[in-house]
Amino acid sequence: MASSTRAYLVVLLIMTLYAGGQILGKAAFNCGMDPFVFTFYKTAFGSLLLTPIALLLERKNVPPLSFKVSFKIFLQALCGITAPTNLYGLGLKFSNSTPISALFSLIPVTTFLLALLFGMETVNLKRFHGIVKATGVLLCFVGVVVLAFYSGRELKPINHHHVHFCHANPSHDHGNSSHSRATWSLGVLCMTLATTCWSLWQVLQGRLLKEYPSKLLNAMLQSIFGTFQSLIVALLLQRNFSRWKLGFDIILLTIVYIGVFVTALVQYLQIWVIEKRGPVFLAMGQPILLIITFTISWTFLGEIVHLGSIIGAILMVGGLYNVLWGKSKEQKASKHQKQEIQEPYNEATISVTETRV
Repeated sequence: MASSTRAYLVVLLIMTLYAGGQILGKAAFNCGMDPFVFTFYKTAFGSLLLTPIALLLERKNVPPLSFKVSFKIFLQALCGITAPTNLYGLGLKFSNSTPISALFSLIPVTTFLLALLFGMETVNLKRFHGIVKATGVLLCFVGVVVLAFYSGRELKPINHHHVHFCHANPSHDHGNSSHSRATWSLGVLCMTLATTCWSLWQVLQGRLLKEYPSKLLNAMLQSIFGTFQSLIVALLLQRNFSRWKLGFDIILLTIVYIGVFVTALVQYLQIWVIEKRGPVFLAMGQPILLIITFTISWTFLGEIVHLGSIIGAILMVGGLYNVLWGKSKEQKASKHQKQEIQEPYNEATISVTETRV
């Protein structure tokens, strides 16, 4: 029971830290932060923080690292850090915040479907728990559709004074700029690919932990590989080195926050949750991120929230608890079934022992 409660609290912490990074990241992108340079800086900062901690704590328990496992960790870094972060930045640049936030919340659905594909999850529609899980996924999907295509009336914020993090040029304000249908579609495509990468990372991470069980070293190596990958991408795609300069502003604050709390801490916490409860359990906490982000934006930052966002969030939270409830029922049913199989075996063993005596 204590272990289960701990897992829920860790997921809540992960989503809270993600929400802070998302709000700061939005402000930094509006101030002109380049997505490719940002990915490199935040990953490099996280690696510098995580590497000495991991080596200090795990120096006596370093498992052997083969070339095969190193290559898998390299691919996990590409799939879980480099590719999705760059794609997310491009999605925010080419589209606007509403469809991007909605598509980001597709992670539970794509993770569940990928877990089904890899045989890590099952859905038995003949059983009640299977129907509940399928209904939960459907509710999440409907919630995403509502968020993406329905706005509704505006809900005026509690704080009527908008918080401005910089004197941004209107061309840098990705959240409010207009886009052609072609660029909007490109942004949606980039974010869809990003969510698929994150989902694939979550599904495959469980298998990687069986081959390389050190969670801290696993996170450290992925962060180091991600740093070199991101550097190569940034050098190839952003050759204007004036965009690499950092000052004491919201961009630097965002890089430090995300490097410390997202790249380093959250990376380790995610691996811990996947090991304890599986990839879908982590992914289904995604609606919590949406709720926290909307609450902070509406309450403290003075941003307008639409009715469609509230309805979509409620549907997704309903889907979240449906899937978790269905998984709980499935685990109890499986445990009860194993006990029923074990009892006749035990009775037969006792009977044979008594006959011999």
